[in-house]
Amino acid sequence: MNPLVSIIIPTRNDAQALRLTLDYLKCLRGIETAEIIVAASGDKKATEGTAAGRARILWPPNSTRSALMNAGAAAAAGDVFFFLHADSFPPLNALGEIQRVLRDNQILGGAFEHRFAETVWSLRFISWINRRRYFLTRNYYGDQGIFVRATIFRDIGGYRELFMEDLDFSQRLKRLGRTKIIPLPLITSGRRFLAWGPWRALSFILWVLFLHSLRLDTQRYAGHWDACGGRSLSRRNLTCSENQIQQSS
Repeated sequence: MNPLVSIIIPTRNDAQALRLTLDYLKCLRGIETAEIIVAASGDKKATEGTAAGRARILWPPNSTRSALMNAGAAAAAGDVFFFLHADSFPPLNALGEIQRVLRDNQILGGAFEHRFAETVWSLRFISWINRRRYFLTRNYYGDQGIFVRATIFRDIGGYRELFMEDLDFSQRLKRLGRTKIIPLPLITSGRRFLAWGPWRALSFILWVLFLHSLRLDTQRYAGHWDACGGRSLSRRNLTCSENQIQQSS
């Protein structure tokens, strides 16, 4: 029997992106057997108007991304947690692929390949660089759609209150056992990169990664990334057929 997958979406004052993602999730194969949890902060009226009837909505007292994801996981009933950003579109067969990979009891979790929704050449180049990084290191970011067995998530204490909490989590997961990249792209908005400028945003991330590698405190940089703008999506929602085309390209 396939495990129940809980899709956990953290969102902060981002009802527009959340609406597009929830619209798209209806396309996923097997979505009727999955659980969708939105852990939210900020504009309650807009978020509840967007998610009501389509997801379970939580309002944790702490609004950091780590706190939102941990709260979603604490409330989830699934055997597997699939963490999804509120501006990301997974492959149409994502749930089946996660279940297939986790039939190997040695695999603790993993992520998908990454691709920006926008066709700007600089973002395509950044995705190309990023692809080589995660295949080499097995370190994943949240915009790749990290998934993990629920028992393992609880055993390692979930996400820590850090900037780049996703990187820290995937590194701890990797030290505990095997992880897997599913070779299908999860399409995500590049709006933050475009708002800041792709090369400026990339330079900022590389700088924070350097500090992280030296085990220095990076939390003070979280506000810079949050304040970089990009609240408005730069494109409309992907349709099911559009995502199929992007996956095959």
